[in-house]
Amino acid sequence: MPASGARSLAVVEATRFRGHDPAYHAYVQLLVGSVIAEAEAQAWRVNRLAADEGRELLLARTEAADAVVIVGGEDIAPRFYGGSTGYPHESRHLEVADDAQLALVHRSIERGVPLLGICRGLQIVNVALGGTLLQDLGDHAGHVNRGVPIPEVLTTHPVLLEEGSLAQRLLGGSVVDVRSAHHQAVDVVGEGLVVTGRAPDGHVEAIEHRDAPVLAVQWHPEDRLAPAGQLAALLGALSAVPAAAVAA
Repeated sequence: MPASGARSLAVVEATRFRGHDPAYHAYVQLLVGSVIAEAEAQAWRVNRLAADEGRELLLARTEAADAVVIVGGEDIAPRFYGGSTGYPHESRHLEVADDAQLALVHRSIERGVPLLGICRGLQIVNVALGGTLLQDLGDHAGHVNRGVPIPEVLTTHPVLLEEGSLAQRLLGGSVVDVRSAHHQAVDVVGEGLVVTGRAPDGHVEAIEHRDAPVLAVQWHPEDRLAPAGQLAALLGALSAVPAAAVAA
């Protein structure tokens, strides 16, 4: 357990409850639980929050957070990036959660609060900064398994990391294997962001902010079959910015 004086980490998901899909709900609990367990092992005091409670409440509850993780979840509502509905494999949309997480990204960047985005979290970062999304990569893109039980939807593929990027330094190589389950990807890159990782097919897998302590990955380092140490390394980057350096 973290010490009482530990720094505060906000782990933010779109919603805590998915009663319409018990299998998906159960698997999300495993993924988010892995993030929390690793963060606590790194001595963070974790506050788990749901963005669908609204912008005002989320910003209030993260006011004193020393760092933020935005985890995976449903597709972002297309209106936030100028897209249309009716695309293949479209999930339900949680627009209140989208709005709240987008606002949280803006404030984190303004204040210099370290932020890690995972899967949907990467897309939230990109859209918050004016980027857009490819709405569906197709059934044969190799970024998600279709027609299998929920615990088997993640697939393994390599990611090519830019030399000298934060992601490359953290993960210790120019090519890393990752576990992913996404049918959308970055299209237009948001302002201030740099692409630092791509899949062999060219789709964006990692982005970093030029000036703010923001790193986001499209894959799931918290999956139980992810390479050992990958989640720990990415979470470890959140400790790189001293608390005193974070603007009040």
